[in-house]
Amino acid sequence: MANPQDIQRRIKAAKNIKQITRAMQFVAASKLRRAQDSTLAARPYSEKIDEVLADVAAVLGSEDHPLLADPTGSKRLIVLITTDRGLAGPLNTNTIRYVAREIVEHPGEMAIVTVGRKGRDAMRRTHVPIEAHFAGFGDKPTFADVLPLARLITEDFLSGDYGRIDLVYSRFISTLAQKPVMVQLLPIQPSPDTEGIPGNQFIFEPSPAAVLEQLLPRYVATRLFQAVLEGRASEESSRMVAMKNATENAGELIDDLTLAYNKVRQSNITREMIEIATGARAR
Repeated sequence: MANPQDIQRRIKAAKNIKQITRAMQFVAASKLRRAQDSTLAARPYSEKIDEVLADVAAVLGSEDHPLLADPTGSKRLIVLITTDRGLAGPLNTNTIRYVAREIVEHPGEMAIVTVGRKGRDAMRRTHVPIEAHFAGFGDKPTFADVLPLARLITEDFLSGDYGRIDLVYSRFISTLAQKPVMVQLLPIQPSPDTEGIPGNQFIFEPSPAAVLEQLLPRYVATRLFQAVLEGRASEESSRMVAMKNATENAGELIDDLTLAYNKVRQSNITREMIEIATGARAR
């Protein structure tokens, strides 16, 4: 028979856990609103610059800017964005499995740049070379935070170290849904909608090279910043749901333990009454 004191200790521990997970749920909910607003506000700009660069890449070539050139290297670089902290449900696991499946299905010479401790730790276990690691940029990432990362991968591509650079992150869909995705960051792919359209329909001032010199590096940084924002919103929404589920599970455990405690206590009282009655009858 279970010891009532042990059950009481388990009830107390479950109540403490419930308080912690409930507090973390409310903290994540408050952070989610800010992260969600930032992500949704930045999406139109990120999507529009994608469209502009895809159209430009269809009519310009390597003579205008090297970021539009066909890849010279055969090595591939994957930028993996995860979180620094855990307790975010299946978010990091799904993203890491996604990139692991991509590595297995497309073998070859490859390296990884990780953003976030969880991705770095996972890639170390797979023995994939890690070229660089960046922290998760905190609760309020800024555009300036991603500039060193954008500069690193741009220089690596221009130097010919890599022929393709992909970006893997968790896209925020809703509070209950986050989806790992992969996009090709470099080289920039022409838009299929502009195929066959003459390049003289675009007017560049002062010149295509001057425009691209400013636009292409900003495109890379903008794409990375949007991915970081998407990952941030996904992290807080996933953590809020995970802590909500943990709080509910703790409450169910407390109810079960309380019921078990009452049964043991009632059984002990009944046994003591029987012993008293038996002793009185023996006299």
